[in-house]
Amino acid sequence: MKSPALRRVEVAAALIFHQGRLLITRRPAGSHLAGLWEFPGGKREPGESFEACLVRELEEELGIRVNVMRLWSTVEHTYPEVHVTIRFYLCRWTGGEPRPLGCAALKWVDRRRLRRHRFPPADARLLEQLVRSADLWEGGGPA
Repeated sequence: MKSPALRRVEVAAALIFHQGRLLITRRPAGSHLAGLWEFPGGKREPGESFEACLVRELEEELGIRVNVMRLWSTVEHTYPEVHVTIRFYLCRWTGGEPRPLGCAALKWVDRRRLRRHRFPPADARLLEQLVRSADLWEGGGPA
């Protein structure tokens, strides 16, 4: 018997550096992977570009404005209930003060403390890449 096809979700996530720290958010209670930390962003709507998705999601979830600079990494991961494709973009924070509007919490973390937070399995490889990329942290983000 053939198993049903997994639901597929496309996600845009932001890597926002500021003064040597990176912005992370905590998934809200009742959501998939609740309580874990992640990079802010969200699901892409049909017909929406990944960049437009990020601008919209960051305004809705955190009340901030960003310039999407460039794609940094793409991750494919299969959970038991869903297959996700996550595109991580380097972004420049341009306005608004981050507030937890659509997430449980937010915080700015430095390179040494990033791995102290529990992230979803899909983010494991990306976390290692970020920790090894000292230039991102030292320069405060994308040029």
